[in-house]
Amino acid sequence: MADDVAAGDDDGAGVILSLPTAATAAGPDPRDDLAEDGEHAPTPVGLLAVWRASRARRKALRAEVRRFTVRQRRRRALWVSALGAVVVVAGVTAAVAYSPLFAVERIRVIGAVQLDAAGVEAALASQLGTPLPLVDDAAVQDTLSDFPFVQSYTLEARPPHELVVRIVERTPIGAIESAAGYSVVDAAGVVLSAAAEAPPGEPILDVRGGVDGDAFAAVGRVMRALPPSIADQVTGVSATSAFDVTLTLTSSARVVWGSAEQSAYKARVLEAVMLARPADTVTEYDVSSPDAAVIR
Repeated sequence: MADDVAAGDDDGAGVILSLPTAATAAGPDPRDDLAEDGEHAPTPVGLLAVWRASRARRKALRAEVRRFTVRQRRRRALWVSALGAVVVVAGVTAAVAYSPLFAVERIRVIGAVQLDAAGVEAALASQLGTPLPLVDDAAVQDTLSDFPFVQSYTLEARPPHELVVRIVERTPIGAIESAAGYSVVDAAGVVLSAAAEAPPGEPILDVRGGVDGDAFAAVGRVMRALPPSIADQVTGVSATSAFDVTLTLTSSARVVWGSAEQSAYKARVLEAVMLARPADTVTEYDVSSPDAAVIR
């Protein structure tokens, strides 16, 4: 199709009409306006601006986190402070306790009756000058093992300078005769002392099988059950088995005890009947059946 079209008019002269091209019909190019008006042209974004924006965002985020965790951080700071104070106090206390300020200057023995308390204190003199927390328990035990009367003991530190040794003594129940003389023993058969002659005040034990037999175990239980009012009158104890324990009193009266069963009950019964019938008026008390005691 031709770009120019001829048309007739009243004068018969020809007029040339120009048809728009495709570019002209589409309208003006918007880029021309942008080029003419610099205000509407897009500004390029640089890396520096991006980095600054990212840093500002991170700062804002950290500020928000701090604002919402302030209470938690305060609690943590308090706990850390408290723990630090405890550690400091413990360290100072330990330093003082283990220093010469708390060294042993005096040893006191409590509970010694048959033992010489002064002798025990002198034997433990190696602990003098030792800080109380550093007292050598093994050394104390080794020293006290040389005293047969010591059944058990406890150590008590009394700051600033005193060490207390509480002793539980073994209780002798009598003396056993042997070829070498007499051995004083407790209810467990531990030899507490030895002498060539019968020790005064200790009953003589005539027990078959020695200290390792059942008869001796029964004798030990019986003697430990006796109240002092009766035990002080016993001069001898005999037993061939665990079921025929017999006591001899200072008045020569005998006490048929039988087995060690119900020894505490038998002791109460014997004490009552001896009050009613003193030992110097009878020949024998039989409490082997405590519910039916017999007096002869």
